[in-house]
Amino acid sequence: MAVLEVKDLCKSYGAQTIFEDASVSLSTEQKIGMIGRNGAGKSTLCKIILGEEEADSGQIIKGPGLRLSYLEQHDPFQAEETAADFLVRYTGREEWECGIVAARFRIDYEQFHLPIKKLSGGYQTRVKLAAMLLQEPNFLILDEPSNYLDLNTLILLENFLLDYKGGYLVVSHDREFLKKTCEYTLEAENGDLRLYPGDVEEYLIFKEEQKRQAVSINKNIEAKQRQLQRFMDRFGAKASKATQAKAKEKHMKRLQNQKIEVEQELSNVRIRIPQVSRSNGTALLCEELAIGYPEKLVADRIDAEVDRGAHIAVLGENGEGKTTFLRTIAGDLESKGGRFRWSGGTKIAYYAQHVFATLDPRDDIYTHLERTAGEGVTRQDILNIAGSFLFKGDDVDKKISVLSGGEKARTVLAGLLLTKSQVLLLDEPTNHLDFETVEALGSSLKKFAGTIFFISHDRTFVNLLSTGILDVKDGKINRYPGTYEDYVDFLERQAREDINAEDAKQTTQKNTKEKKKALNKKVTKELKQQIKEIKQRIKKCEEDAARYKLEKETIYQEFMDNASAYSRERQRHLEKATKLLEKEENLWIKLSEELSELEKQLT
Repeated sequence: MAVLEVKDLCKSYGAQTIFEDASVSLSTEQKIGMIGRNGAGKSTLCKIILGEEEADSGQIIKGPGLRLSYLEQHDPFQAEETAADFLVRYTGREEWECGIVAARFRIDYEQFHLPIKKLSGGYQTRVKLAAMLLQEPNFLILDEPSNYLDLNTLILLENFLLDYKGGYLVVSHDREFLKKTCEYTLEAENGDLRLYPGDVEEYLIFKEEQKRQAVSINKNIEAKQRQLQRFMDRFGAKASKATQAKAKEKHMKRLQNQKIEVEQELSNVRIRIPQVSRSNGTALLCEELAIGYPEKLVADRIDAEVDRGAHIAVLGENGEGKTTFLRTIAGDLESKGGRFRWSGGTKIAYYAQHVFATLDPRDDIYTHLERTAGEGVTRQDILNIAGSFLFKGDDVDKKISVLSGGEKARTVLAGLLLTKSQVLLLDEPTNHLDFETVEALGSSLKKFAGTIFFISHDRTFVNLLSTGILDVKDGKINRYPGTYEDYVDFLERQAREDINAEDAKQTTQKNTKEKKKALNKKVTKELKQQIKEIKQRIKKCEEDAARYKLEKETIYQEFMDNASAYSRERQRHLEKATKLLEKEENLWIKLSEELSELEKQLT
């Protein structure tokens, strides 16, 4: 049953039409991957559904049973707020409930109680994911999650979605993520929305088959039209054939109406990068290299030798030092020790996310691309690559000053590919691109004869391009011995094993808590019966106090070691042990004073 209906939606930005009478019905049982070219309206639809933008006309009808939640793109945290404080404030849930969901995303007890601004960007996003899920939604909106999540976190989210009982709409350019998590495909194209009951691979095959059939039908119709036209050309002027010619003309019009409009195929992007000459030898040598910032060491003892022509994926969790490494070997950041050396005469081009210093707001797109282009690059080469990055026709005359953030990013990337540099350093080049362009870029870079170091969490892109892996983890950067498929498989198995282990721990801890609860009742009853004399009571009091102190320390240590141990019952047990310890300590003081008074009377 539909709980979310988009009805006759219209939306335009100036002369650009995004949606025109688009309609679709979604339910909490559907796991939907949304695709479409840049500018087709994917993010616009999400914002309209969430109420962040208004439609020009049409309706978003939300059913009474809909509980909608989404991944925040901005940071809703307050200064000095811990992850626990934020989740309690933002969701209105109790701390123990927040702790359980946070543990699902490997946020341990210590991180849970750290000021959230001290967490890495990847862990801050995990906190926002926990906040989204704590609202107990039955339908999720995820707009380009792979732009903000490292691969480890994306795999955690993927595992969660595979077990999730509700529905969701995911916008992503990561084909692997869509294939693994989505059973339906929603395409935004030519102002319309089309929902297909199958994953993205099945949909593209279906669409291609539809196009093939349409082309075949149109060819047959055109052949008949040519045959009819020849008859009219030959006999149309003859009075004896006038009636037949008139009938043929009507038949031609009917055939024209039967022709099927063939939409532009989805997979037609081709990116042609001006090539550099192929050469042998070492491209980069790192010896005992240390990287970081004046106040912080990020990684050290980096030893690596990379051959010319290698395409190296720099992988690891957010905050581990991937960008720091790229900035260092690009010469944008001073090393903190050791050395690195590029082969002589190497021209290096560096694409840094969110850095547009090379753009002059007074330029238009074509002028910028022409200025950055290497020797021998033609005007047609520039126009071709501009078109590949969605700047077609008069778009190349647009001023830099009026471009969106995504358009600026694509302009910088297009310019960098025209430089004819022997080395490309690319930090998240696939953000702001639809998956069609992502895959075209990956295929094109795969043929690039020069050396590439790149950071990306898009599995399809990395799988297309990488010939080797640098694994950034725990202050070290090492060559990974296997393939990228091996690397992803290891992370996926590790994530699933951790989830299974946490589930097993929760079951064990539940049984242990029940046994301890029964034991505590028995001990309390025995204590009441056994306290007969003051000295015996004092001795028993000391024993009880020691036990409660140990129990308190044990529970606290469990919380430090394992966030999944955090629960309402365990928290209350900790508070109870604390109160009992205080009570026994007060009783010990009181009984000691009474004993002292009795001993004085005896003497």
